Amino acid sequence: MNESNVLIVGAGPVGLTLAIDLAWRGISVTVVETRARAAPPEPKCNHVAARTMEIFRRLGIAQKIRNAGLPADYPHDISYRTSFTGQELTRIRIPCRRDRFTATDAADSNWPTPEPPHRINQIFLEPILFEHAASQSRITLINRSSVEDVVIEDTCADVSVRNLDSGELSRINCRFLVGCDGARSIVRKAIGAEFSGDAIIQRVQSTFIRAPGLIDRQQHESAWGTGAINPRRSGMVYAIDGRERWLVHNYLRPNEDDFEAVDRDGCLRTILGVGAEFEYEIISKEDWYGRRLIANAFRDRCAFIAGDAAHIWVPYAGYGMNAGIADAMNLSWLLAAHLNGWAPENILNAYEAERLPITSQVSRFAMSHAEAEIKRRGAVPGEIEEEGARGEAARREVGRLTYEINVQQYACAGLNFGAYYDRSPIIAYDGAAQPSYTMNSYTPSTVPGCRTPHFFREDGSSLYDAMGPEFTLLRLDPRIDATPLAGAARARGVPLRIVDVATPLPPAYDGGSLVLSRPDQHVAWRGHGLPADPVNLIDHIRGASAAR
Repeated sequence: MNESNVLIVGAGPVGLTLAIDLAWRGISVTVVETRARAAPPEPKCNHVAARTMEIFRRLGIAQKIRNAGLPADYPHDISYRTSFTGQELTRIRIPCRRDRFTATDAADSNWPTPEPPHRINQIFLEPILFEHAASQSRITLINRSSVEDVVIEDTCADVSVRNLDSGELSRINCRFLVGCDGARSIVRKAIGAEFSGDAIIQRVQSTFIRAPGLIDRQQHESAWGTGAINPRRSGMVYAIDGRERWLVHNYLRPNEDDFEAVDRDGCLRTILGVGAEFEYEIISKEDWYGRRLIANAFRDRCAFIAGDAAHIWVPYAGYGMNAGIADAMNLSWLLAAHLNGWAPENILNAYEAERLPITSQVSRFAMSHAEAEIKRRGAVPGEIEEEGARGEAARREVGRLTYEINVQQYACAGLNFGAYYDRSPIIAYDGAAQPSYTMNSYTPSTVPGCRTPHFFREDGSSLYDAMGPEFTLLRLDPRIDATPLAGAARARGVPLRIVDVATPLPPAYDGGSLVLSRPDQHVAWRGHGLPADPVNLIDHIRGASAAR
């Protein structure tokens, strides 16, 4: 029998990022994956959120990821047209990666982050994560193997693993088990969790194609995403490599419930706006259901679930994978804190307490947006493709409404930065309410539970780059002697870095002269001076005290 500190089931972006972060924190990890080592993933995720790029920056792989995907000068815009080759209705401006850090007039420019979002398909992202994980001495990758049986106990889990090539069965005993194994998660079943919510919100007939001649048929500048809006079909076309590979979503109508009964070729040609003479090759069929499903539990003793194993929703705002990585980063530092010896096992109670409520919030944002967009699709005026004044008026009005609805998901600052934890057992609240947020707007704040507001320091460097890998005390008033708090952390073995922050400061930092930021860059505590009992505060944030 083999043994592992942490066993992760699933080597998609969520599982790999969790493994990389745990290894970075000094924890040995084993990852089990059914696919072969170099097998390409499905072309699903197309967007890496700013918050996820901040994580990749911390792990030292952000630049490599940003350099991959579409050509450097390929626009990351979202264009809406009567068809891919038809007239443009509106355009949401998103800079190409060459201009990502210099453009100031885009829908998501000037966000308070060192790492803006990046458009890259999973077929390019995942190999980068896998290569990095494979280079880490603390990570063991087991490919072409499936987990077939899970036994969960109080202090360990026993997992049966079958080699898919030889059929050989082996067992792995692990201190902690994490299921990042997707919607059909065997780990979710093992912990007894069940999905509930909305089983089917929409059906999408999705086709991954190779069409070298398509890019030159456009009337308008290229875009990363191109929406087709006409009375016959509605769809989205995503540029995968900026040359010849495209992912085409055909949004099925409410009465179309059989993917194969719908004329795939005819619908695809209508969305693209091409005739029968146009040639393309189907690489794969990627049909999917839009759902809103959330597990009723994220943990049973030493076993946890994250990503699609814990929640599935309509992939608006590109937030499916990104929400899964947020799960992983929340769980990672909690597991590492316990395994590295400076936090009791009670700290792990924070995972479900923090992530499950956020999952419900975000899924409802996505569902509300999906409903608005579905309603818009069902009301396309018949004259939208006409020449003349009637057609122009229709295109102008549809373009206005489409922009208004969709800029929220493609420039979703609220989902990136606004989420907060308001019911955590390891955050020291001070009675102030966290600012509300929407899909596309939020208010930076140091209220405990919020994301630690980012800003660039006087020398141009990122605040996040100065912060430590674990806890960081931001001292806004250098006259405050932080020795007692630092001593309390040292006495409990809690890693703590003190960073002096010079004025002027953003308005978000008006809530106290000291801000204690957690390893996941959420505020754990703040104050105008030292806490009355520094040891009690340190015990609270490491899960060793129930006191508020």
